[in-house]
Amino acid sequence: MFTGIVEELGEVTAVEKLGDSSRFRLRGPVVTEGARHGDSIAVNGVCLTVVENGDGEFTADVMEETLKRSSLGALDVGSRVNLERPMAVGGRLGGHIVQGHVDGTGAVVARTPSENWEIVKVSLPAELSRYVVEKGSITVDGVSLTVVDAGPDYFTISLIPTTLALTTLGLKQPGDPVNLEVDVIAKYVERLLGARGQEDPK
Repeated sequence: MFTGIVEELGEVTAVEKLGDSSRFRLRGPVVTEGARHGDSIAVNGVCLTVVENGDGEFTADVMEETLKRSSLGALDVGSRVNLERPMAVGGRLGGHIVQGHVDGTGAVVARTPSENWEIVKVSLPAELSRYVVEKGSITVDGVSLTVVDAGPDYFTISLIPTTLALTTLGLKQPGDPVNLEVDVIAKYVERLLGARGQEDPK
């Protein structure tokens, strides 16, 4: 489990195409410290498994399903990525519950700078809109954020200077894709209420 608090702005150093999958090598001295084969690291909000680790870099295999459902397939050598290690037991839940299971992708629609922050409008797949509410939580490229405004096919977020400086969201331009993970609690509530509505009334 992750919390959406990015620990490090990493970089893709190699991409190996393997037919229906890809192997990425990523630089991240902070998140690789103490990492072992089989450990998890979130890359732009996608939970990946460490294959090899050394010299501040790690490799991870990305299957076709993940490439299709996320924006990782658009990464190339030199791409910057948000990196986060799983939350340790007893650690602080600084953001919200993040699984690292991307629900879909959106795209930056517009950026509106202000004196001390920036409002960013992001497109939202129709099938995810019911899970996004004003002042609720959403994960964008692995960053835990609060929804400012929620529309039928978009939402807006307010980015503080720290987020702009230390994550990829400070670099994204209109048209750039972003990974989205909605609040898992909303999905479970929907499933439970739906199952309850289908119960035999006897």
